[in-house]
Amino acid sequence: MSSKDTINLENLPKHLAIIMDGNGRWAKKQGLIRAIGHENGTKSVRITVETCAKLGIENLTLYAFSTENWNRPKLEVETLMKLLISSLKKELKTLVDNNIRLNSIGNLERLPKSAQKELLEVIEKTKNNTRMVLTLALNYGAREEMLNAVKIISDKVKNNIISIDTIDESIINQHLYTQNLPDVDLLIRTSGEHRISNFLLWQIAYAELYFTEVLWPDFKEEDLYEAIISYQKRERRFGKTSEQIK
Repeated sequence: MSSKDTINLENLPKHLAIIMDGNGRWAKKQGLIRAIGHENGTKSVRITVETCAKLGIENLTLYAFSTENWNRPKLEVETLMKLLISSLKKELKTLVDNNIRLNSIGNLERLPKSAQKELLEVIEKTKNNTRMVLTLALNYGAREEMLNAVKIISDKVKNNIISIDTIDESIINQHLYTQNLPDVDLLIRTSGEHRISNFLLWQIAYAELYFTEVLWPDFKEEDLYEAIISYQKRERRFGKTSEQIK
């Protein structure tokens, strides 16, 4: 019996987010260049996206490229951008066939024009799909996201568009990149690192965190099932006591 058989389909995370870590280390272990690790990582992306859609998870967000990743070697960054473009072209059919809508968050203006063009084309071609929303975090940093929100809200207060007395969590949510997404229920990080790395800091306030030693290119269906089963065994109290939620 596979782990999938023990998943409660009535208690799935509405929003699953993944920090896909370990491509470089996977390649190094195989005696290969880091670019090969990233290429193999795209296979795990496809498996994860298709599995989430089949299970019925409504929102999947993948940390594809952070604002800090620009500090990596120039050749690696160029490889990642080329891989992004080729993957978008290659996976469009998969998204359409599985009724998945592509979304993106982050400061996309810094991406190469060719990557922006391909990304926007796939977003447009999948905009009416309804089974699942796949969000790619590209040139994304949570601190930058919150800083931008503060600036926009401050400007609106200054111009009397909103009153400072009406600012609450919902107002902040409306000014984040993720304004159309629910809060994260489950955050997975692969490769054994126990860090959040500036990812969705506001949105994971009450998320369950799951860390696995598995390197991202080795992350398969069973690994995803194990993470979801772990999530389902936890008691989510949101500040309340066990007795209050029973």
